[in-house]
Amino acid sequence: MRDRFWSFLLSFSATGLVLGTLFFAASLTPSLLPRTYITQGLLSGVAMACGYGLGVLLSLLWFWLELPEPRDRVRLGLKAAAGGVCGVVVLVFLWRTAEWQNSIRTLMKLPPIETAHPFYVGLIALLVFTVVIGLGRFFTLLVKLFASTSRRAAPRRLSYVIGTVLATILFWTLADGVLARFVLHTADSSFRRLDQVIEPDTAEPSDPLKSGSAASLVRWNELGRMGRSFVASGPSAKDIAAFTGKPAMEPLRVYAGLNAGRTPADRAKIALDELIRVGGFERSTLVVVMPTGTGWVDPEGIDTVEYLHHGDIASIAIQYSYLASWLSLLAEPDYGAEAARALFRAVYGHWTSLPKESRPKLYLYGLSLGALSSEQSAELFEVIGDPYQGALWSGPPFPSRIWRKMTADRNAGTPAWLPRFRDGSYVRFTSQRNALPEAGDHWGPMRIVYLQYASDPITFYDPYALYRQPAWMAAPRGPDVSPDFQWYPVVTFLQLTLDLAMATTTPMGLGHVYAGEHYVEPWIAVTGVTDWSAADIARLKEKYRADR
Repeated sequence: MRDRFWSFLLSFSATGLVLGTLFFAASLTPSLLPRTYITQGLLSGVAMACGYGLGVLLSLLWFWLELPEPRDRVRLGLKAAAGGVCGVVVLVFLWRTAEWQNSIRTLMKLPPIETAHPFYVGLIALLVFTVVIGLGRFFTLLVKLFASTSRRAAPRRLSYVIGTVLATILFWTLADGVLARFVLHTADSSFRRLDQVIEPDTAEPSDPLKSGSAASLVRWNELGRMGRSFVASGPSAKDIAAFTGKPAMEPLRVYAGLNAGRTPADRAKIALDELIRVGGFERSTLVVVMPTGTGWVDPEGIDTVEYLHHGDIASIAIQYSYLASWLSLLAEPDYGAEAARALFRAVYGHWTSLPKESRPKLYLYGLSLGALSSEQSAELFEVIGDPYQGALWSGPPFPSRIWRKMTADRNAGTPAWLPRFRDGSYVRFTSQRNALPEAGDHWGPMRIVYLQYASDPITFYDPYALYRQPAWMAAPRGPDVSPDFQWYPVVTFLQLTLDLAMATTTPMGLGHVYAGEHYVEPWIAVTGVTDWSAADIARLKEKYRADR
């Protein structure tokens, strides 16, 4: 029994264990978001497994190239020295873990932790490492099985290549065709049922100007859960007038859920007809909204612009999915863009048919996946002859094409997390602190503003962090990014991937949770608000802080 135990231990690659231990230690350092000991353990286990796998690959490459290997005595000495160094590194890094996590928590105004629970972190990491290595050994077994079969017709080295390819195909088929489909099917069923839930405190509106009312072209049950919330919430004319001390109108909100039409074009058509019915084109301001994957419209983003325009505003949105944004991006990546194009074309087509002197000013808005979809709703050349007035896109996801292009081509000397683009007459970027005036006073015929937080992993996730440091990690860093955040190959990529999944767990105004007070000045800049004093603007911001 003892011999089997030692044989099992000796079966592990020394190079793999050394790299795995170093990866484990590096994974304890901070990234964009704070971690619990559970998420830290999961991350560290995966990081250790990745380091071990890389070490095994390097050993195999050394063997494949038939390079000389050190003698047994030298090898034992190297292993002992490496083990001692790794042990010291792990102890030091575990000792500093709480300090590193507090470096993020302090910036996010979260209470500091006294301990990072190193024992639990290590235990969870070991369990995860064991599972992943077990899968790796099963993969190796398949490679050998396929290689032994193909060796009858191919040379030894080629047979291992064939075996590796076949095992990879089998694993990919199981993961993508079986596991992924099961997860997506389960999520699809769950989110579909959730979308049909009508909360008891959300009553069908009696106002004929509201979507879902008896007079509406869209029935109450066709709005979806998020659509009903969007229509039923928001400030009333009375609320706005009470806050501003000036006359106000009832803001108009139009929404069409997935059940309102079979295709995005059908939903866009009925939403447009509903907007015409309630008099949306008779308001001074019209906002075309693209919701997130679930159909949710951020109330902090739309309520603020309704206050700023004293209710003389209409907004229109359609639902394209009921999955969470990240699932929607994986399962149906083109649905959001298709819906955005259908809605924009419907609204823009009618808007351009109206007299310029009497039609409303037209704007686009989207948060997260909604920002990505809204970005793709129209190409510049399609509207250059009769442009809409602007757009506010908050928390743009990292694949956003226009955002990525503007950031890459930013003015020299400006940081990637808060870039400036040319003379600022077309597009500007801002964050928690209003940075819009720094680009100057001149705006062109179209105003685009990106609201983004430096700590937002949805925006600043970088798949190339696998082998290079992201540009936004260079100094000066964002005020909400830990100064202790260091780049490590592979490990930083894993940290950012975990941050991506936890992006909405931060306090308001950090990560991927956008605060109403940070929407105020971007909306003022985009829509050209001029009748609010500095004191009233400050009071509106304070209202959102106080409401929380």
